[in-house]
Amino acid sequence: MVLGGAAAWTALRPALEPSLVWAKRAAGTLPALQPWSLPDALPQAPVEAARALIGAAILAPSHMNSQPWRFEVDAGELRLLLDARRTLPLDDPDQRFAQISLGAALENLLIAARAWGQHPTVRYLPWGTSPRPGMSLTVATVTWQPAERARDRLLHGVITERRSNPHGFDGREITIPNRGQLLAQVGEEVRAHWLDDRDDIHAVADLVHDAVRAAMSDRAAQAERREWLRSSHSDAREHGDGVTAERLGLGGPARWISGRAMSPKSRFYGFGASSLAKGQRDLVRSSGAVALLTLPARSDAGWILGGQAYERFALRCATLGIAQQPLSAPIASPRHRAILARRFRAEGEEPLLLVRLGHAKPPDATPRRGVALVSTYRTS
Repeated sequence: MVLGGAAAWTALRPALEPSLVWAKRAAGTLPALQPWSLPDALPQAPVEAARALIGAAILAPSHMNSQPWRFEVDAGELRLLLDARRTLPLDDPDQRFAQISLGAALENLLIAARAWGQHPTVRYLPWGTSPRPGMSLTVATVTWQPAERARDRLLHGVITERRSNPHGFDGREITIPNRGQLLAQVGEEVRAHWLDDRDDIHAVADLVHDAVRAAMSDRAAQAERREWLRSSHSDAREHGDGVTAERLGLGGPARWISGRAMSPKSRFYGFGASSLAKGQRDLVRSSGAVALLTLPARSDAGWILGGQAYERFALRCATLGIAQQPLSAPIASPRHRAILARRFRAEGEEPLLLVRLGHAKPPDATPRRGVALVSTYRTS
């Protein structure tokens, strides 16, 4: 017998109630939003292999944890694309940080492939400094085939452990051997410049302070950034993206009223902007060293390559127990970029990322959208 309408629901609800409760609980704990794990080996099935590689890629860092990536799998080829809906057009008008984020995701994918005994081949399809708002753009295509031996096992082993650390560091210097190992990761296309003198670090900290204040003076861009601000760790987990006030380096009373302090329409906004600038200055001052990644000159694929170099640098930090955090404000501003380049004696080069380095307790992982939410597959 078939029941219909309200009568059917009334009759079936008592029997279905336990299943409905279970479904609601499951929906709140979907592993798709907490994918901080990787398999020990590449799965044999092509689709599952692609999913595993994407699983490594999505653990990359991104500006405001916006995760501006999409993946398409078609006949053994994996395409990495920009998800234009997850970019910040006012805060990142040339898509500099979006492309760096995509480069980091690409590098994670390549490291995983090599560690799983594969030889990946990459074809770059950059669009450089001419963003195309609203369009999905392909960054690169990747294919892979078995290699003679596995490589990059060391870096692969810490993909799930890499963190951008928002905590204050203890001021200890980075040892010369560790510095050498870090600088060796950036490759030939990207350059790394290093400062560890206390006066130099304090000068860079003051520059970061001024850059943050300048960035916060653009209220329209701040309104865009605030869309990615989450009220708590549980709120971030629910969304699967974004950052908390703690992750931004906001401390003291401003952290507790961050919803208002970070809102350009609030009367507390001036207090929030000042607190954020001072907080980031203090964080840089606590560093044992600061590094600037640069390009010798602008190039179409430069920011993608820069993201790849930074990710290897950050993963090597994780293997050495070194805390690191990239800072975007002085890179976003052309004026502060130029000052930064002079401070690091890198005049004429294109600054990519400023990274503070030191020692501190690692933070918890930030949320990620799962593989199923960012990928599509064509199997025929």
